Amino acid sequence: MSVLRWLWPGIGVKRWIAMFGLGVLMVSVGLTVLLGDAAVRFVGDWLRNAAYLLTGSILTPFLRGLLLIVPGLLLMGAAAGGFVRAALKVLFPTGGSDVGDLVYQRKYTERGPKIVAIGGGTGLGTLLRGLKLYTSNITAIVTVTDDGGSSGRLRGELGLPPPGDIRNCLVALADTEPLMESLFQHRFSRGTSLEGHSFGNLFIAAMAEVTGDFERAVRESSRVLAIRGRVLPSTNANVVLHAEYTDGSSAVGETAITARGKAIARVWLEPAEVKPLPESLEAIAQADLIVLGPGSVYSSVAPNLLIPGIPEAIATSPAKVVYIANIMTEHGETDDYGVAEHLEAINQHAGRRLVDVVIENEAPVPADVAMSYAAEQAIPVPPSRGELERRGARVVRGPLLAEGPLARHDPFVLAQVVMRQVGGRSRGRLGLAGSWSGFLWLAEHLHLRRERRSQGEVTRHRL
Repeated sequence: MSVLRWLWPGIGVKRWIAMFGLGVLMVSVGLTVLLGDAAVRFVGDWLRNAAYLLTGSILTPFLRGLLLIVPGLLLMGAAAGGFVRAALKVLFPTGGSDVGDLVYQRKYTERGPKIVAIGGGTGLGTLLRGLKLYTSNITAIVTVTDDGGSSGRLRGELGLPPPGDIRNCLVALADTEPLMESLFQHRFSRGTSLEGHSFGNLFIAAMAEVTGDFERAVRESSRVLAIRGRVLPSTNANVVLHAEYTDGSSAVGETAITARGKAIARVWLEPAEVKPLPESLEAIAQADLIVLGPGSVYSSVAPNLLIPGIPEAIATSPAKVVYIANIMTEHGETDDYGVAEHLEAINQHAGRRLVDVVIENEAPVPADVAMSYAAEQAIPVPPSRGELERRGARVVRGPLLAEGPLARHDPFVLAQVVMRQVGGRSRGRLGLAGSWSGFLWLAEHLHLRRERRSQGEVTRHRL
C-alpha cells in the first residue's frame, strides 16, 4: 500500500513514472530490433512487431535499434531526475533545488569526524556554525553557570540550569528555515514579564517542565530545530560559579564575577561534586578531535573542566585536543594575558596539561575596532612567540578575524583550520572515496556558498 501512495494526486511523481516506463519500453523495443530473432525466443513476436511498427523497415536493424534505445535512455534519465527532485521537494520543502547539496548534507556530513566542542557563550556558537558544514557528528558540551539576563531570571524563578548558551549552540547547529532561527533568537522588547526574555529560552524552559528533565528538554528542542549534531549541558545540576581574585577577595555568580573588573586567580563551582552527563563522557572517549573554546577562559571554558570526570575523560581520550585562543583580552578576567597565559589558566583548572594544538589569530585587528575595545580596556591578545612550544603545544596560526565592527572569529575560516587538525592521534574514519583532502574540498566548495547565503537570509529576517 505504501508503494501505491506514490500514485496519489498532488505528489507530482506520476508523470515521471510514466515517462520512465515509456523509456523502458523504447529501450526494450530497440534491443529487440538489435538482437533480431534471438530476442523473439525471450520476448515473443509481439515486441518485434511493435519494433517494426514504430521504426518501419527502411533503416537497417542496427540504426532502428539505436533510434529507440538512445531516446529511451534519455527519457529514463530525465524521468529519474524528475522523480528524485519531486520526492526531495516533498521530503525537504525548505532544501531548495540543489540535489547535490542535499545529498552532501545528509550523507557526507554523516561520515564526518566525531568532534567534541567544549565551552560556552558566543564563542562556542561561532565555532559550531562553521563546523556543521563538515560533519554532523558534533557534540557540544556547554557550560551552565550563566546567571544574568533572561537565563538568570529563568534560573532564579524555575530552578533550571541557564538555557541561554545552550540556545545559542542549538541555533548555531540548526538546519532549518532562517525564520525559525530568528524566532528562537528573538528577544522581547516590551511587556513587564516578557521584556528581555528570549523566545528560545522560554521554549527550552517550557520543554523542561513538559518533559520533567532539562537534558531531555534540550534533546527535544534539538529535534525541533533539526540540528546537525547534539548539544549537552556540562551537568544537569544547578551549579554556581565562585571566583577568587588576585587581591584575595572573592565573588559569587558569573555576572558578579565579571562585573568586578578585577584580576581572577581561580574559579570553582558550588556544589563541587556534581556529575557530568554519561553521554558527554562517551562522546569524549569516542572523539576524533576535542576543541576547547573560543570563549571567556574563566566563565566559559574553565567551568566545564571543573566538572569531575570531564578533564579525566579528555586526558584519556585518544583524540587530539585543540584550544582556540581568543582574539581580544577581557577586562578583569584576562588583562595583559597572552595566549600562553590563557593556556596556563586552562591547565590549572583542569589539573593537568590537556592541549596538543593551539590555534591563534594572525590577522591584525583594524584600528577603529581596536579603539572601540580600548574603551572597555580590552586589547588584542598578544601572540605566543614560542612559549607554547616550550610547554608542549603546537601552534597553528591563521587569519581568523571576521569582518565587521566586532573582533570575533570568522566561523567558516575557523572551521577550516580546525578541521585540518583532524588526524594524528585520531582514528580518522573519514574521506570522500578514501580521501580526507577530497572531503575537505567538497565541504568548502559545495556547501560554503549555500551556508553564507542562508546567513544572509537570517540577517534579512532580523532586519
